[in-house]
Amino acid sequence: MTTSISHPARFSGLAAASTAAALFASPFAVNAQESTPQPLWEIGAGALAVSQQAYPGAAQRVGRGLVLPYLIYRGKIFRADRDGLGLVAIKTPQYELDIGFAGAFGSNSNDIEARRGMPDLGTLIEFGPRLKWNLGDGPANGRLRAEFAVRGVFDLSDGFSNKGISFEPKLIYERAAGPWRYSTSAGLIVGNQKLASTFYGVAPAFATAFRPAYNAESGLIAWRLGANLTRQLSPQVRIFGFAQLNTVAGAANSASPLVQKRNGSTLGVGLLYTFAKSGTLVTN
Repeated sequence: MTTSISHPARFSGLAAASTAAALFASPFAVNAQESTPQPLWEIGAGALAVSQQAYPGAAQRVGRGLVLPYLIYRGKIFRADRDGLGLVAIKTPQYELDIGFAGAFGSNSNDIEARRGMPDLGTLIEFGPRLKWNLGDGPANGRLRAEFAVRGVFDLSDGFSNKGISFEPKLIYERAAGPWRYSTSAGLIVGNQKLASTFYGVAPAFATAFRPAYNAESGLIAWRLGANLTRQLSPQVRIFGFAQLNTVAGAANSASPLVQKRNGSTLGVGLLYTFAKSGTLVTN
């Protein structure tokens, strides 16, 4: 969802078929202004192409192309939208607390030089609460909000084994201008020792002359800046693009031998086609 850690590929997770449709919308379905009524639900399909770092600090990039169904549902309690799949526990004009899911692609370690011979980075599922704080009007008739998400991380490829806990605070600016919708965000990702070890730890059994053993530490994993843009071409068709910059500068595990590049980026473009939508309109 929704949605919420960006290691090996958080940019629309595909952890399970039940969540794929909701998560597929996450990079590009930028909210309209809160006062703009929107359909209760939308069903369609879309195509997405992404190029990104294998994980924050990786020297290599990976590319993915996807064609998937998608679902958006804007219910008062159940939500499936750009932020993922989840339940709204508390909602006021200023605050919202939800409990949701998010996902992350896996990566084959043999395709990543620094991790060759190590366990793969599996497909991850995240689950936990998130607090949204609406900060009101921003520049140029936009809106500002802060988000604070705490989620447990589980490996779908390894029997849902626990991979740690992440904390992701971020500040988001959103604006609508005619057929255009865009948002920018700034945030960071913090992980406990178990999560950090998943990405940056090197057990003695996997140490080599070029990859010494390393005990990962809890703390900052990466800083992140993001931007999303979407344009409605017709009632059924919209195009989108997104970009994200990551840096491990000052991160707790920047000294890991698996960190080979301080800065990295993610770029994606795509198209979304809506087959059907609800005649009932709701306001987020």
